[in-house]
Amino acid sequence: MDMRMPAARPKINQPCAACRMLRRRCGNDCLLAPYFPAEEADNFVVVHKVFGASNVIKMLQMVEESKREDYVKSIVYEAKARLRDPVYGSTGAIFQLQKNLQDLELQLESTRAQILETEERKNQLLRILMDIRHQRPISPIDDVMFDRGDFFLDDSTVSVGYDPIEFPLHCDWVLW
Repeated sequence: MDMRMPAARPKINQPCAACRMLRRRCGNDCLLAPYFPAEEADNFVVVHKVFGASNVIKMLQMVEESKREDYVKSIVYEAKARLRDPVYGSTGAIFQLQKNLQDLELQLESTRAQILETEERKNQLLRILMDIRHQRPISPIDDVMFDRGDFFLDDSTVSVGYDPIEFPLHCDWVLW
């Protein structure tokens, strides 16, 4: 934050926004002139509407001179917030931002859970793939359920095994 004092405005017989609105003479000792220049009349209009000019002057006198600029920025913000939300003012905006933050935190937690679930699925698939590559090729025909002695092809026991990774996709034979 800029902690400099407001620059002394040149007097060209132009009253500050406060004196112009209040229709009074703006002297060199005007308390509001450094904080409500004529170019920013809308700020004073909002502050005056919410707090009143005499209250603003009283409050400004109670604040140390080095903190007045920040104070004026603060009351301008609060006045604008009060016009948008007369009941809660800037507190309503804070509550809304806190609610948005809570919603986003829940969404982030859900997304993290989905990421963990997806990584677990990926790891399971990788383990299955690694198991397939490192096991000896097994065919369901080699299974114990076919060891009954009644499964024959041309009077000889059939035992065929293929690696599912290297199984040829093109074959010139058909099994019926």
